[in-house]
Amino acid sequence: MKKVFQSTIKCFIFLLLFVLAFCAVYPLVFLLGGSLKSTQELGKDLAPLWAADGKLAWSWLPWDPTLRHYVELLLDSPGYFVMFWNSVKIVGGVIVGQLLLGLPSAWGFARWEFAGKKILMSLYIVLMLFPFQVLMLSEYLILDRMGLMDTLMALILPGACSTFPIFIMYRFFSKLPKDVMEAAKLDGANEWQIFWRIGIPLGMPGVMSVVVLSFLEYWNLIEQPAVFLRSDRLKPLSLYISTITRENVGVAFVAALIALLPPLLVFLCRRRYLEQGIAAIGGKD
Repeated sequence: MKKVFQSTIKCFIFLLLFVLAFCAVYPLVFLLGGSLKSTQELGKDLAPLWAADGKLAWSWLPWDPTLRHYVELLLDSPGYFVMFWNSVKIVGGVIVGQLLLGLPSAWGFARWEFAGKKILMSLYIVLMLFPFQVLMLSEYLILDRMGLMDTLMALILPGACSTFPIFIMYRFFSKLPKDVMEAAKLDGANEWQIFWRIGIPLGMPGVMSVVVLSFLEYWNLIEQPAVFLRSDRLKPLSLYISTITRENVGVAFVAALIALLPPLLVFLCRRRYLEQGIAAIGGKD
């Protein structure tokens, strides 16, 4: 009887996990199926959305599969690649800036004791809690005064100065063994050598956590580009779908699917670092 009960529990857990996994994967199946459907089939399936009557009927697999939408987007839409490289520039600039500014700052918080350290760290945490909507006006005025509006630097500079990477890397640096640091100092290593040759290699999980989390965040920016950018040639990939009309809705499925691939690959290849970064956020000192 006990074995039967355990088997029933295992089957229930398996079914529950299968349903949850299906719910997570379904958007990908939805996008893939829609990207392979013809314009006529998409128009028929999505007609209730525009007519505001009837029920939406959606088939997972296309009855008449075609790659026309892929050709139209990848070969006939040069603006898509411009937006794609804008996203690459924004994400790359933000990550490089966060490492250049955040690594030394996190190391200083973790290694040195100075007056006001706890107050300053508390201020950093408070700034992390503010959403973009709260800081939007002040950021807009500052960037406008600096003459950076309608440039990619309007997105890169605030992201590079974010306090979030400092908080993450500080968590990892503060857990490094102090005995190793003291031994290196006794061997004649200065602070820079300890930081570069010991701190960064041992704290690499924290650095990679920042890279993964920042990539996932800034690849999908929507509000900041919509507020700070006016020129279409500077807009990132996250705003491309908003430029698609009803007549070429199939391109929207392809654009969304391709835009999803880089974050998906980063997640699959660096999932371990993402989990460590999330654990560091919820950890206690």
